[in-house]
Amino acid sequence: MDLLQTYADKSDGEDQSHQPSTSSPDSSPPRLIPSKSAAPKVDDTMLALTVAKAHQSHSKPIDPSQHVVAFNPTYDQLWAPIYGPAHPYAKDGIAQGMRNHKLGFVEDAAIESFVFDEQYNTFHKYGYAADPSGNNYIGDLDALQKNDAISVYNIPQHEQKKRKIEKMKDVEMEDEVVGGEHEVDPTEIDNPASDEWLMKNKKSPWAGKKEGVQTELTEEQKKYAEEYVKKKEEKGHSGEKGENLVDKTTFHGKEERDYQGRSWIAPPKDAKATNDHCYIPKRLIHTWSGHTKGVSAIRFFPKYGHLILSAGMDTKVKIWDVFNSGKCMRTYMGHSKAVRDISFCNDGTKFLTAGYDKNIKYWDTETGQVISTFSTGKIPYVVKLNPDEDKQNILLAGMSDKKIVQWDINTGQTTQEYDQHLGAVNTITFVDNNRRFVTSSDDKSLRVWEFGIPVVIKYISEPHMHSMPAISLHPNTNWLAAQSLDNQILIYSTRERFQLNKKKRFAGHIVAGYACQVNFSPDGRFVMSGDGEGKCWFWDWKSCKVFRTLKCHEGVCIGCEWHPLEQSKVATCGWDGLIKYW
Repeated sequence: MDLLQTYADKSDGEDQSHQPSTSSPDSSPPRLIPSKSAAPKVDDTMLALTVAKAHQSHSKPIDPSQHVVAFNPTYDQLWAPIYGPAHPYAKDGIAQGMRNHKLGFVEDAAIESFVFDEQYNTFHKYGYAADPSGNNYIGDLDALQKNDAISVYNIPQHEQKKRKIEKMKDVEMEDEVVGGEHEVDPTEIDNPASDEWLMKNKKSPWAGKKEGVQTELTEEQKKYAEEYVKKKEEKGHSGEKGENLVDKTTFHGKEERDYQGRSWIAPPKDAKATNDHCYIPKRLIHTWSGHTKGVSAIRFFPKYGHLILSAGMDTKVKIWDVFNSGKCMRTYMGHSKAVRDISFCNDGTKFLTAGYDKNIKYWDTETGQVISTFSTGKIPYVVKLNPDEDKQNILLAGMSDKKIVQWDINTGQTTQEYDQHLGAVNTITFVDNNRRFVTSSDDKSLRVWEFGIPVVIKYISEPHMHSMPAISLHPNTNWLAAQSLDNQILIYSTRERFQLNKKKRFAGHIVAGYACQVNFSPDGRFVMSGDGEGKCWFWDWKSCKVFRTLKCHEGVCIGCEWHPLEQSKVATCGWDGLIKYW
């Protein structure tokens, strides 16, 4: 009870703290008990910080690197410019990755540069501009009303007219001033070298400023001009046509004519086929070495084979003796880059060479003189003369720019262009009594053309076909052997339909990536080809079985030719620079 009394007294005392206490003297003295709270003690500094942080996070922009936003951001926060974390080394605290301008971070604004320029120039001229964020104007509003809110780019029509008139007046004034300075001599006006003529015929801002007309070039200028013209000519030649090189030739034999006056290229009288039956060679008879780089092609002298011509990657073409001494007889130097292909004419007195210097040269075999040079400015990959006796002046060349170009050697004119292939042309083979020819290309197709007519009469392209960089005609002229880059030799008929002979397929060698020549024995019983590992392969034509392989060269065995008369002898050439006779 005392406690309750004390409570009541306390509350009364609080209410009437200004009044003096009126407690009865006989009541018991008050006993004060300290107040206690049942709740545990809480450190509220953390709470205050959290609340402050939440409040702060609602006002600051969102960090673009965070993946989760734990609160609902306001529109202003979402559209606030991006601020990167303050960077210790950046002057303005923007990290390097956030900068897209040397002054910091610049936001893209959805405003065309023309519109911006218009408003910028208007502001600088008239003192007002349209506010891009709304439909109002900022700047000098009095000028805005006065000028009827025009911008620098849409001056009203009457204003433009006024300006034009003012400009014309200014020009007239200037002319009067010039004319009033001194009397103009009428002859001066007609003289183009005079200032009066210039003022009268003034068209450009610089027309009035004239120096004395230069009539004579100094020695130095003349010299420079001549050099420049020369250089330009050289450049034009090499760019447009093939590169020019002085044609040279060296004879290595004992004498160019023998005691009877016969030329060194004359075939021996007694040369004739020893027997009709061909045999596969077994051993090496002779090696011709003289090329300093690889040999890209070899050709026997037509019909007799007493000489063999070779094209080297060392830019030289050499002709070698086969029957007697076995030495190099003549070297022909006229190309500035590797020689790609060679081809004899029917009687062997002349031959063609095609080089990577974009030139085709027609040589005299005996004297080594260049009769003529042809070029289209593209690399010729294959050259052929028409095998007809009456068309020995017509040259066909397969080019790197997908064309087959036909020249007349006598006139030096291009007479026809066969342009249908989709890749560089690799081979040209005449078939059907030389009335047609077959071409193969990097576009993995074969095309048959009528000679002289640039229209494809047969187009062979199958999904399984590979590029065919070497093609050869069977001695009976009914079949073509094509070296396919998927390591096989395919046989096509040369009859009307040019069908693939599916029963005949010669494989086993590795030629992928190399244009190894394929060839037949003169009696047509054997097929032979070089391969990428330096071997020469012989197959039986009837059974398509491998008959023999010879390891001929280090590296690639690129070319192989069967001797036209000595039925069991074969010549091979390789990228080791050697020509071997088996």
